[in-house]
Amino acid sequence: MSFNAIIPNDPVDVKTAYFPTVGLKKELTILLLGSGGRENALAWKIAQSTRCGKLYIAPGNPGTAACGENVSIKSDDFEAIKQFCCDNSVDMVVVGPEDPLVKGIYDELKADERTCHITVIGPSASGARLEGSKDFAKAFMMRHHIPTARYETFDGEHLVEGLAFLETLQAPYVLKADGLCAGKGVLILNTLDEAKRELREMLGGMFGTASSRVVIEEYLQGIECSVFVVTDGRHYQLLPEAKDYKRIGEGDKGLNTGGMGSVSPVPFATAEWMKKVEDRIVRPTVEGLYAENIDYKGFIFFGLMNTPDGDPYVIEYNCRMGDPETESVMLRLKSDIVDLFEGVAMGNLDLRKVVFDDRAAVTVMLVSGGYPEAYRKGYPITIPDGVGADTCIFHAGTAASGGQLVTNGGRVIAVSSYGADKEQALERSFAVAREITFTDKYFRKDIGKDLS
Repeated sequence: MSFNAIIPNDPVDVKTAYFPTVGLKKELTILLLGSGGRENALAWKIAQSTRCGKLYIAPGNPGTAACGENVSIKSDDFEAIKQFCCDNSVDMVVVGPEDPLVKGIYDELKADERTCHITVIGPSASGARLEGSKDFAKAFMMRHHIPTARYETFDGEHLVEGLAFLETLQAPYVLKADGLCAGKGVLILNTLDEAKRELREMLGGMFGTASSRVVIEEYLQGIECSVFVVTDGRHYQLLPEAKDYKRIGEGDKGLNTGGMGSVSPVPFATAEWMKKVEDRIVRPTVEGLYAENIDYKGFIFFGLMNTPDGDPYVIEYNCRMGDPETESVMLRLKSDIVDLFEGVAMGNLDLRKVVFDDRAAVTVMLVSGGYPEAYRKGYPITIPDGVGADTCIFHAGTAASGGQLVTNGGRVIAVSSYGADKEQALERSFAVAREITFTDKYFRKDIGKDLS
């Protein structure tokens, strides 16, 4: 897009002069919130922008420190964030994780006269309910005729009704905690007895207040796909799609995790299929948010199921980018991401250009032994020098201790690689994954193998 196409014949540098919502600056001071692999990938991409003057990450991790300056502030410490923005003349806040969005970081910044001018990439608390409440999301889809599985929601006072609803469904049975559970609040049970037992436990406090209400829904057969958009509240731009792998074990067995790897592009996400996604799901979602006067400026994640008849259905929404999909998607996004963020700020995102890299990108997640259950932290990590220009190492759960890089989470390192095709990208990521060492390291060796 030509800036002069917006304001013709203006002698002033329009890049400098016509971004009133981001501080009238040619180079922006940006604060990115979060500390995981998603935030490392976002920091890596933001730092490449010619519009990024200074990048802070709160709290960040050793990987983000290579892209900007880490600051010791928790991503949900709103008062400290606001004070930091004031002290450091922050122009833009990019919110990585869901927790501060659901808690209302957007609303907090906009309600304070000291920070109300700052561009926030992330929805209001009202918009974040798409992820913060499974029941709200399902009801929203029903209101706007967006294809999704049949469902009902129950609380502890309606356990009997919930047990009866389970009897109307066929195995397997899907139970979802209504609130946030760090990606682990979804149970898929193979027998009715298991489903009834787990429903009792969920409503009894299995996930704390997050499962005080439980969504029971019909199981959808098919292959999952993650689709992402960025929206200014009226317009949207599609980003590269990805497929992630949630189960800890190979062959998609075992417990759910925050994500064990991702692949982009997805072979079945053809132009024809993506048109269905856009017409039936993406556009009605953005239009529905606007029609309901929900302030939504940021990313929307669509967790989709490609059913056997080729029709996409929504499994879930997220109000931010997925993890580990971001670690693949950012590699395939050739556009300047800060330019897209400015389109969000100015309400003219439809005029911005999104360009995809034609190469494939694959992410393999290295995790701590025992994850997603109990695991130990503090093991030294060794990363080989010179992994190659086609591979990026994104830190997910690492820390610096006594000058040594150590494990600090269940998901530790995301190895992301380009390739001419999926197979070459996988080969590169697996090769580096094998060379990285820490005690009890584990990674799935079948990422992408289910895609033809």
